[in-house]
Parts: sequence; C-alpha cells; structure tokens
Amino acid sequence: MKIVVIGGTGLIGSKLVKKLREMGQDVLAASPDSGVNTLTGDGLQQAVAGAQVVVDVSNSPSFEDEAAMKFFKTATGNLLAAEKAAGVGHHVALCIVGTDRLQESGYMRAKMAQESLIKASQVPYTIVRSTQFFEFIGRIAQGTVDGRSVRVSSAYIQPIAADDVVAALADVAVGTPLNETMEVAGPDRFHMDDIVRRVLKAANDSREVITDRNARYFGALLGETSLTPESPSRLGALRFAEWAPYVTLGTYAGR
Repeated sequence: MKIVVIGGTGLIGSKLVKKLREMGQDVLAASPDSGVNTLTGDGLQQAVAGAQVVVDVSNSPSFEDEAAMKFFKTATGNLLAAEKAAGVGHHVALCIVGTDRLQESGYMRAKMAQESLIKASQVPYTIVRSTQFFEFIGRIAQGTVDGRSVRVSSAYIQPIAADDVVAALADVAVGTPLNETMEVAGPDRFHMDDIVRRVLKAANDSREVITDRNARYFGALLGETSLTPESPSRLGALRFAEWAPYVTLGTYAGR
C-alpha cells in the first residue's frame, strides 16, 4: 500500500516514515525539501498519484495568527483537492487535544479550520488529536520566558511520547477510515508547572518556574482541563518518569 506522509522529515514525520516502512508499506516522505509543497501545490499531484493513504503531520512554519490560518487553510485545501482527484481512500491528520476549547488562540483557530476542511471534504478521513509530546514540553517554557524565570499555568497536561503518537498514527494509517476524531494521550496527568520544572531540572536549566494561573498557552487562557482528553481512544505506553532521565540540553526543545 502506498502511503504519503506530508511533513515526512519532521520529528513525527520521520519517525512515522520509518515505522510504516518497517511494517512493509510503500512510503513517500513528502516535504518542501523533497519537492512537495502543499502551500504552493508544487509536486502535490505527482506525490499522491497512486496513493491509498495520505497522512498529514505538517505544521505551519509560523505560529502567528494570520500566517498559521493561511497555512492550514491553503495547504489542507490543496492537499484534499489533490487527494480527491487521485482517488485517495484515507486522509489522516494529526491535530491537538483541546483545539475546540482554545479558540481564543489564533493558532488553535487555524487548527480548527483544518479539521473543518477535512470533515467537509469527500475524502474518507481520521483525525488523530494528540496531547503535547514529551519532547516539546521545554518549548512551553521557551514560550513563557520572563528574564531568568518562566511563568506557567498549573492546568493539567497529559503528555505523550512522540514514539507512542507515531505508533497510533501508523495503526490508523493502515486501518479503515473512522470518519471521526480520535484522541491519544499519555498514561499520566500532571500540572503543567510541575512537569516543566521537572524537564528544566533534568536538562540542567536553572530558570525558575513561576506558577501563574493567567499564563497563556499559544495565546489562550487555560482552564484546568483544557489540554486533557475526557476519554482518550488510546493511551501511550511510555511514562514520563521513564523518559525524563534521558533529557539533556541538546535533546529537549526548550532552547
């Protein structure tokens, strides 16, 4: 089965391409570097020709409101049109748990627009909403820098290892389209401020973490459970405590 992975050279994309190939699938890693650009449409029709499944794990290069909206609406529209013309039987998209609850954020509004386009298309689909990756927790701190400290909400977070997200995406890609949204999350819940402290400490990052109920996440004010699923379809296997000892300044996404 030919599977095209859009964003196939990023953190999740490269892992997914490897996983699917290990499963015996014919996989094309598509990205601007390989001549496939969903924003301009360049190389898109050639990439999806003969594909049974397309998995979109791409992301906007900018998190600015208008740029993110332009990216997700344009890229998703181009991709779905190419898939429809090629007769692709399953569109899989990686999205974010809590998107619908965080519409104060321009980035989350853009992700919701992406989901709406997918649902309105005539291409069978599965939307996989994931919680935050272990590997990106440091980025939360990076986005809240205040001198030598960071201000972080105490809202709950249920992070998941990137490898567990990849395993879920791979299973979905070779399965039957659900034509609905499923959610994946890690096995444990934490307060965001606590887990950011643990990541910074493990990475020997000396910045102080200040708990701030008004700290924003991608521009949105968080409720206690804004980022956690009510009843996830699938839980990751790797616990944060098993992953944290391997965090270093060179591998976490904080700087």
